[in-house]
Amino acid sequence: MLEFLLSSDAIMALITLTFLEIILGIDNIVFISIAANKLPENQRNKVTNIGLLLAMAQRVILLFFVSFLIGLNKPFYEIDTSWLTTSVSWQGIILLGGGLFLIFKSTSEIKHKVESPKEEDLKNKKITSLSQAIIQILLIDFIFSIDSILTAVGMTNNLHQNHNYNLVLMVIAVVISIIVMIAFANPIRKFIDKHPSMQLLGLAFLILIGFMLITEAAHLSHTKFLGNTVGAIPKGYLYFAIAFSLFVEFLSLRIDKKKKPKIES
Repeated sequence: MLEFLLSSDAIMALITLTFLEIILGIDNIVFISIAANKLPENQRNKVTNIGLLLAMAQRVILLFFVSFLIGLNKPFYEIDTSWLTTSVSWQGIILLGGGLFLIFKSTSEIKHKVESPKEEDLKNKKITSLSQAIIQILLIDFIFSIDSILTAVGMTNNLHQNHNYNLVLMVIAVVISIIVMIAFANPIRKFIDKHPSMQLLGLAFLILIGFMLITEAAHLSHTKFLGNTVGAIPKGYLYFAIAFSLFVEFLSLRIDKKKKPKIES
């Protein structure tokens, strides 16, 4: 096995998988940051680290049930009407439910911030408990895990004849990616908490991701609506939009920072 792990193909696959897991984990970090920032200050670092460690454990466990995950994409019910055609599968239901949950959670948070903009009002609101925050993080990570794990399986499927070797490679990639996310999650969370505009931008990202999950569920279910096939939103487009929005926001924050000393003087 060591010879396989040190081979050029395995190292390249490990780097690619780790990078993929980190990119897909950005969604998780944004959600974890928003969920953790609703807790008291002394619990925020704790829930962020616990959430990511449990997420790592959950993904590693799911990797040992790859055949179960692959079976989730098999349709068990067909809907064929004059205006809607779709093949219902558990994978589609999970992605649809996750997308709806993200949209509901994000829009309710935005509504909450718009209606109670003052810090004093926000403190008087009901604060999510540590256990509730962790449960929400695990639920969202489960939804994201299905997509990332099935992608990882597809990438390593023909890498080695022994599936156990491929499994070990995927586990290593997951562990490395979570360690990287733990290193950056709390600084990102503090930055989001410090800048209210970044909080709203993060919530807007989650709404976009929610719509992406819904369209992906429809695409995987071969859904046709009024004779039109529903296609999945390319993830590259979505991540480019997020990166561009962040770049513009960073420029705006930099400009505001330069203006403040002039205003104060």
